[in-house]
Amino acid sequence: MNKFLLVASREFLTRVKKKSFIILTILMPFIFAALVFVPIWLSSIKDDDQKVVAVADKTGKYLANFKSDATYRFEPITDPDNNAYYTDTTAYEAVIDIRTDLAKDPKGIAIYARNEVPAGLLSYVSNVLNEQVRHDKLTATGIVGLDKIIDDVQTEITIPTMKRNAEGDTTSSNTDIAIAAGFIFTFLIYMFVMSYGGMVMQSVMEEKTNRIVELMVSSVKPFQLMMGKIVGIAFVGFLQLAIWGIMLAVILTATGMIFGLSTAELSQTSSMSAMGMQAVPAMNAMPSESQQIFSALVNLPYAELGICFVLYFIGGYLLYASFFAAIGASVNEQEDSSQFMMPVVLIMIFGIYAAMGSAENTNGPLAFWASMFPLTSPIVMMVRIPFNVPLWQELLSLAILFATSFFFVWCSARIYRVGILMYGKKPSLKEMLKWMKYK
Repeated sequence: MNKFLLVASREFLTRVKKKSFIILTILMPFIFAALVFVPIWLSSIKDDDQKVVAVADKTGKYLANFKSDATYRFEPITDPDNNAYYTDTTAYEAVIDIRTDLAKDPKGIAIYARNEVPAGLLSYVSNVLNEQVRHDKLTATGIVGLDKIIDDVQTEITIPTMKRNAEGDTTSSNTDIAIAAGFIFTFLIYMFVMSYGGMVMQSVMEEKTNRIVELMVSSVKPFQLMMGKIVGIAFVGFLQLAIWGIMLAVILTATGMIFGLSTAELSQTSSMSAMGMQAVPAMNAMPSESQQIFSALVNLPYAELGICFVLYFIGGYLLYASFFAAIGASVNEQEDSSQFMMPVVLIMIFGIYAAMGSAENTNGPLAFWASMFPLTSPIVMMVRIPFNVPLWQELLSLAILFATSFFFVWCSARIYRVGILMYGKKPSLKEMLKWMKYK
């Protein structure tokens, strides 16, 4: 046992002291926060220059609908074919040429510009003209108030989703948030299992190539050596995940306050809702969208997600790390590992696709069987948990996963004890199966 702990502590300390580990651990939360908030920040930056757009309206029906704002100023012109509007020195961003009644001839319009027409301008012009054309066509029917009738008929309703128990207690829920939460944990498991499982294989291959392992097995049993590597690297992953979690919580909270995404607005909205509820019956008081989202986030089963994430991470890591350890012990060169790695990678990719397909129907056959199959259950089950998976399914899935993991750890240990001392040739799968039978 002491030798096992020595191997595990050596693997742990060796990796956490590496500059690459320290740099990646510190930088990754900032990179993740940047991926979230930098696009928001960039999209909020507006161009201070007001661009001038010329409008040539031969019909005289549409010019008044174009309203100038801080981004665009619309000016009427009479000759859209004047080349002065398209020189490099012109003040006009674009020229809108409306030649005919668009209700009768939808193709009677074009926008000319020296460069590509900005998407924002094209969208604005399309919305303005489509609204006017729609109004003209409704007016042409001669039915008074038809446009208002159509608007009323086309009104969309927003359906809030709620969770309700047998006692009648209700809490807000949000399907999109539940799916997103499941996928976050799914990709975390996928990323850590692949990256840290790969570390196990790399560590075994390095020691085998340098022939250090020949000295180590003289004083440490091969099983202790393999499990020491697997456990030591697992603790590296847990440490990095814990640091990332703490740093992300701090960074996202601070950055959210800077960008005005704090809970202050939610609190204000909640107060306004409480005041409004005094004037209307409780059954008619509907929370705002921001309140619903916030409530749905709060009501996620975080305890269940956290416990299952740890258990599925351990089970999945043991399963795949034992694969990687056996592969690393069996081959002599990095290139030789590809034929054994490919099936493992394909299974993991299948798990990701199964998780995506299961998000639409978390109780369907694909979701159920993929969450029971031990090679994909760590990935697929995390997508299902926010949707309240029956406890017996979670327990059965974990039991199958850990039973399979311990079996493959045993198989990998049998291969590992022979493979680490084999040099000179690339073994076949048939040979590796024979190694398992050796006493």
